[in-house]
Amino acid sequence: QVQLVESGGGLVQPGGSLRLSCAASGLNFIRYAMNWYRQPPGKQRELVATITGSHSTNYADSVKGRFTISRDNAKNTVSMQMNSLKPEDTAVYYCNAQYAWQNFWGQGTQVTVSS
Repeated sequence: QVQLVESGGGLVQPGGSLRLSCAASGLNFIRYAMNWYRQPPGKQRELVATITGSHSTNYADSVKGRFTISRDNAKNTVSMQMNSLKPEDTAVYYCNAQYAWQNFWGQGTQVTVSS
């Protein structure tokens, strides 16, 4: 059974930083592209960052230069360092594992950026 468990969300002031982590189990981790999505209040879920098993990365324009995604294939974990946070980064953040037709999701973690 595949499980993705996120951690690291919380409340932070504008300009602050947070680090999200996702621990994966039950899958051949290195095969999967690992993604972070987010869903702001009242909006659709959007892709924030992607990292392949070979560590190639891609980012949404809105977070380029501020967010950094990384993975540890030995520990089956993926992380995302979020710096210079803005109120518009407020959302539920979801860890996603994708390979071919397979898609798995974590339960989500709330990130709130507010003064």
